[in-house]
Amino acid sequence: MRHRAGTTSDEHTAGSGPLVNGQHRTDPYFPSNGDSRYRVHRYELHLDYRPVPNRLAGEARLSAIAGRAPLSEFQLNLAGFRIGRIRVDGRAAHYTLRGGRLRIRPAKVLPAGAAFTVEVQYSGNPQPVKSPWGGLGWEEMTDGALVASQPVGGPSWYPCNDRPADKAAYQISLTTPSAYQVVIGGRLLTRTTKASTTTWLYEQPAPTSSYLVGLAIGRFQTALLGDPGLDGVPQTGHFPAHLMSAFSRDFARQPRMMDLFGELFGPYPFGEYAVVVADEELDVPVEAQGLSLFGTNHVDGARGAERLVAHELAHQWFGNSVTVADWRHIWLNEGFAKYAEWLWSEHAGGRSAQSLAATAHRRLAGLAEDLTLADPGRKNMFDDRLYDRGGLAVHAVRCALGDVAFFRMLRDWTHTHRHGVVTTEMFATHVERFAQGPLDELFGAWVYETELPELPAR
Repeated sequence: MRHRAGTTSDEHTAGSGPLVNGQHRTDPYFPSNGDSRYRVHRYELHLDYRPVPNRLAGEARLSAIAGRAPLSEFQLNLAGFRIGRIRVDGRAAHYTLRGGRLRIRPAKVLPAGAAFTVEVQYSGNPQPVKSPWGGLGWEEMTDGALVASQPVGGPSWYPCNDRPADKAAYQISLTTPSAYQVVIGGRLLTRTTKASTTTWLYEQPAPTSSYLVGLAIGRFQTALLGDPGLDGVPQTGHFPAHLMSAFSRDFARQPRMMDLFGELFGPYPFGEYAVVVADEELDVPVEAQGLSLFGTNHVDGARGAERLVAHELAHQWFGNSVTVADWRHIWLNEGFAKYAEWLWSEHAGGRSAQSLAATAHRRLAGLAEDLTLADPGRKNMFDDRLYDRGGLAVHAVRCALGDVAFFRMLRDWTHTHRHGVVTTEMFATHVERFAQGPLDELFGAWVYETELPELPAR
């Protein structure tokens, strides 16, 4: 998340689970976003962006599959653009765009289970989506642009089925003035310059949630981090030239983090990893698929934000590859990323996970105990207490299982659900397989109840 300060009174009331007849329901925290009646398996975006007028023109082609019922109409999410045309399977379709909902009625009803394509031509001045946490999605910078969409900012720049459970492959081409560099999560296929513009073509074949499609447009220096060797993961850094020395020190140990996390969590789930430092301050760093975004305030040349480097890298396993079925389960993203900070500290000769857990426990003991990890409510999705309590819950599982079983459990979790979607209930069931006895009391106390349990000890 880039912004976390705000709150909202729109609290979620508990409902049934995220699966109905094998299909994922609309996210209960954001019922206006996403459509569970179909799924997208590929997006192809052709974009042209002019930074000075902040003008974006796009053509999106979505390849999708209808669910178990015929589709006489369906919904995408898109905010603040003028629609040029919409076609479904090559035929003009009727549509309305209101309040970020693009409702489409194809010329012919789509049969249950049918594959279909949607083409949307649109243009306008992209703006962040308003939210309780500030603007989300496309943000015009002083010199360039940045996309940080968690949780519902994807519609700020392209039409999408905006729910975390609907994961798809992406191919994105973006044309912009040649003075700018474009960084998108995935593999750069081509870079073509014509006259004063350059087109960057990226491919992300791994299933990706709409909120995890990130990009940066700016004037960057690029450096390779470490030596990936024959079997390693290519890691690149993109940063303002004046930060080269500080960046080189602050991110120098990221390749070691990659090695550690690969050993503890299982193989890195994507083909490459990039980090971008925007030439502006950001409230917090934010993860995207195969990409993490930082601000100048996270680069000080003294490794002052190294825990955040570890945190965002860990999200590639927890959140990006293994993705929550809906936002009620966000602690599975943030709790593991928080615990990865502690694991890195322990490995790198800093404070132990037990010591950091004790600090987090003392901090929580002085705060209100009205947050339930398993369903925190929309207003508490990015509450600092969720991060700390999530990390402590993971630590409690480690203490209960012991290190050998705990890390075997983690590697099996990321392997079994690689590029999939998960829930808290699925995690509890998974952990039980590696335990010597029932863990109902542990999950009840840490995940399903509000009162802070005693500090777990290894």
